[in-house]
Amino acid sequence: MTLNVMNHHDRIEACIANEAVDRTAVALWRHFPVDDQSPASLAEATIDFQRAYDFDLVKVTPASSFCIKDWGAKDEWHGASEGTREYTRRVIQHPADWEQLTILDPTKGYLAAQLDCLRMIIGELGQEVPVIQTVFNPLAQAKNLVGAENLSIHLRRNPQELKIGLQVIAESIQRFIEAVRQMGAAGIFYAVQHAQYSLFSEKEYEDFGRSFDLQALEPAQEFKFNMLHLHGVQVMFDHFLDYPVAIINWHDRETPPSLAEAKKKFSGALCGGLRRQETMVLGTPEQIKAEAEDAFQQSGGQGLILGTGCVMPTIVPRGNIIAARKSVEK
Repeated sequence: MTLNVMNHHDRIEACIANEAVDRTAVALWRHFPVDDQSPASLAEATIDFQRAYDFDLVKVTPASSFCIKDWGAKDEWHGASEGTREYTRRVIQHPADWEQLTILDPTKGYLAAQLDCLRMIIGELGQEVPVIQTVFNPLAQAKNLVGAENLSIHLRRNPQELKIGLQVIAESIQRFIEAVRQMGAAGIFYAVQHAQYSLFSEKEYEDFGRSFDLQALEPAQEFKFNMLHLHGVQVMFDHFLDYPVAIINWHDRETPPSLAEAKKKFSGALCGGLRRQETMVLGTPEQIKAEAEDAFQQSGGQGLILGTGCVMPTIVPRGNIIAARKSVEK
């Protein structure tokens, strides 16, 4: 049976429900260095990218510092191929500094600027395609405030001070997500970076990650298209199956579980299938098509959003992006 052509919203919704779709959904996203330093230029870059490739979902990807600059963090663009920026000023210098953080107002400063960007994008694309806003979880924001090398030290040596900071961050995220919802976004892209066995134990993530995640995500439960991103390798995949998300994205080509294994665990949609460096940057269109076909087979043709395991490098050739987009067309 041939299905009628679906629009992007209906295709993603059917994908989440593991229902039949007219074609496999596809979504790729990237950073826009330099453009991400003003709301208008990031909005324009995001809209142009979507107009060029017509993906089924738009992820708004600001620099990771957008959510902590109002606490005093600073960063610079040093040319990383992922489009990420380097931190030049950490806010937390001593454990006692966690107690000095104050809850951020999303109507002011850099958070307000990001909401302006989101409003512009939704105003242009929101009727055509689901738009989701990136939100970094409390531990990820804490890492950027104190530095990766110091986060685990504070967690193990000064747990109470860190938890005071995580509580403030979680409440700030709640307020930001509520504002995102008022903008008319379809959901959030919730980025988790520390649920890796090489970084923390399950008990440590339970105490310092999960409890604050669930608090931060309370206002996100009303969204239909929330996506969870589990960053890194050897991720604690099974510990997130009850989070209020409809889509899970992780480095499925680099770490367990595979798409086929994850499909047995999670009832929503899975986003992945393409290696971002070996295939999208260095591969050929033919290799991209073959890897996409393998992803289609693993998913059984339903519940898949073809994409990369994380943000696509800025150096991916245009021809390879087109090849990924065309791979879902019959």
